[in-house]
Amino acid sequence: MIYLILIFFLLILMLGAAVYAVVQKDLLYAVIATGVISLVLTAIFYMLQAPDVALTEAAIGVALTTIIFLITIRNTKRYEDDYNKKDNLKSPLK
Repeated sequence: MIYLILIFFLLILMLGAAVYAVVQKDLLYAVIATGVISLVLTAIFYMLQAPDVALTEAAIGVALTTIIFLITIRNTKRYEDDYNKKDNLKSPLK
């Protein structure tokens, strides 16, 4: 019984992180949310007695994909920076 409750909780957490990733305006937070989705999916795979799939998801989904997205976001120019330079406004995030 507790096993089903834990899986249900993880599925709700994964669904919440997915909705957060879709509606989030800041790409950095969206990428972190997708990392959380992969981490929860790793736990679900492990609980379903598929440790090989869980290990692959942890290596690829959580680690590699998140790192590649973070590097890409860091190396691209942000739209907010152009907007603030054009209007000579200070960004509230800096």
